[in-house]
Amino acid sequence: MKIKDDSLAEKKMSVFFISDIHRRKIDEKLLAKVQSSQKIDLVIIGGDLAERGVPLTRISENIRKLSQLGPLFYVWGNNDREAGEEEIRGIINRYGGKILDNESVGIPGHSQWGIGGTDDPSSRNVDIESTLRYIEQYENVILVTHTPSIFKKIEQFYQPRLMLAGHTHGGQIRFGKYGLQERGEFRLEKGRAKLVSNGYGTSTLPLRLGAKPECHVIVINYGESVLKECSD
Repeated sequence: MKIKDDSLAEKKMSVFFISDIHRRKIDEKLLAKVQSSQKIDLVIIGGDLAERGVPLTRISENIRKLSQLGPLFYVWGNNDREAGEEEIRGIINRYGGKILDNESVGIPGHSQWGIGGTDDPSSRNVDIESTLRYIEQYENVILVTHTPSIFKKIEQFYQPRLMLAGHTHGGQIRFGKYGLQERGEFRLEKGRAKLVSNGYGTSTLPLRLGAKPECHVIVINYGESVLKECSD
């Protein structure tokens, strides 16, 4: 799986991506495994960090654990505001995280790379123009949105090097090839990559069948990109 970028072939960037945590507690053993395998350059939460009824103490503890891996970036999911928008903003700010409110910023330590993120369509606040306003200052861009349907809207104006989303849970409960949503997948198209994750937690029913929970370590070499799965 390759994403060409020959300008700095010896450099690399490691990204930890997790989405759809919902009610689940982050597994410390999983994080220890990730930390022991390599240095993480940035952590991306792809929305649905929480939902209605999740204690703020649990949200805070999950963010605390994730922020220990590296600089943290977050986009809103369709359920997050049920837990309290100001409360979530406060928690992420407390641990030095950055909420990507329809904007793009530089990635620390990687001057040629930027990261952009949109709000979720459920908020009726998606602003693609604002998200992409300063995107041309970066040679390569990671674009994050909770809902993968936004991918096509973004691509009408810009072609990010890597696009990340969750939301679908891979269908969460599947019978063979049948499910309410497609399984999560990694796709490489014309040197650009897209990842839709099955997500880490569950919603509505605390059950998964045929769509395993997952998070991801994506190692981007400045010459190729390799996806490594972190699954339960």
